[in-house]
Amino acid sequence: MSSVLYDVPGPKAILRNRLLGVGTIILVILVFAWVIWRFAATGQFSPEKWELFGYTAIWARIFDGVLATLAAFAVAAVGALVLGFVLAIGRLSDHAWIRVPVGWITEVLRAVPVLIFMMLLYYGLPVVGIKMEPYWAVVIALIAYNGSVLAEVIRAGVESLPRGQSEAGYAIGLRKSGVLALVLLPQAIRAMMPVIVAQLVVTLKDTALGFIITYHELLYVIKLLGSNAAYHSPLIPSAIVGGSIYVAMCLVLSYVAYRLEQRTKRRQRQQAAAGGPLHHPIGEGTDTELIALQKGVGKHDSTTV
Repeated sequence: MSSVLYDVPGPKAILRNRLLGVGTIILVILVFAWVIWRFAATGQFSPEKWELFGYTAIWARIFDGVLATLAAFAVAAVGALVLGFVLAIGRLSDHAWIRVPVGWITEVLRAVPVLIFMMLLYYGLPVVGIKMEPYWAVVIALIAYNGSVLAEVIRAGVESLPRGQSEAGYAIGLRKSGVLALVLLPQAIRAMMPVIVAQLVVTLKDTALGFIITYHELLYVIKLLGSNAAYHSPLIPSAIVGGSIYVAMCLVLSYVAYRLEQRTKRRQRQQAAAGGPLHHPIGEGTDTELIALQKGVGKHDSTTV
């Protein structure tokens, strides 16, 4: 017995897969238990190691680090999205004098590691007489790198759409700018939303690289706390606390993106149930007249956008 994609496993294969699954779970549990045992054996769970986190002033300092992390992330995320759209549109241009230079810029920005970019901005620019604050070095480096990555994501999303999508837009009188803005980009963004959110999570985590150029974000604070000899250098407890905060922030970001995606889908279902504007992708099961009605263009109206 087989399916379209693969052969359905038989009784022996099912038993083998189950044994492999159980063995993997047991192995993961054993590794996790060994790590916990080593932490306990070396005194990482002792009250002396965790005493530092019983003071309000310490948590206030951690909170300041979280705010600094979020401040850099907020500006970097918005800037990366804007730069990503600009570079993606440039790479989709029909004019070679726009498409080729933008392509080179995108590849160069994507090839330079974020940390090297930060160090060049913070340590390199003073050599030529330009002094930059750590905050802006972190933000600009994150915008440059993540914006170039998002540009490729958006471009790939647009080019993955069926050719009939753009042809239907041209058929109702839209120019390329209108087809791109009204037809292609909305569908590409919805399709690539998981990848975009994943890259924004990377942006949030990459703010931690700012501690190398003395930006007082969360990791910088955690490093200071972990190296405090007066409290027995609680490096592992500080790492656990800091890592938990980073995980919480990434989960919140993913949840917000999930809610936005669900809200968009729910709105489309409500419009379809109420007989509102068509929500079918252009070129899939719709004729030219219905497409024109969806875009607000009359059947005999040849006005271009």
